Amino acid sequence: MQLVEILLPLCDNDGRAFAHSKFNRIRDALTRRYGGVTMFRRAPAEGLSKEGSAVTRDDIVIFEIMIGSLDRRWWTRYRKGLETQFRQARVVVRASEIELL
Repeated sequence: MQLVEILLPLCDNDGRAFAHSKFNRIRDALTRRYGGVTMFRRAPAEGLSKEGSAVTRDDIVIFEIMIGSLDRRWWTRYRKGLETQFRQARVVVRASEIELL
């Protein structure tokens, strides 16, 4: 089984918050496709990235989806769509092998 995690910024690069409906549409679409999703947005995580000597800080929303098998092509296209939608150079979508206990 795979755990897919999607990390999305709460605000655009100018500091304007994205509408909650944008995240809700993602939640609903992933629920329809995979039968469930966990969305962490009430206490956003803090993401830091270093580019040269500058450190950028983002508050992020995290989506987690447990799936039986990983369709890399679908997830790559989905990530690219999120990058366009959220105007990001890179959106982190990662998968880890998990074991349900």
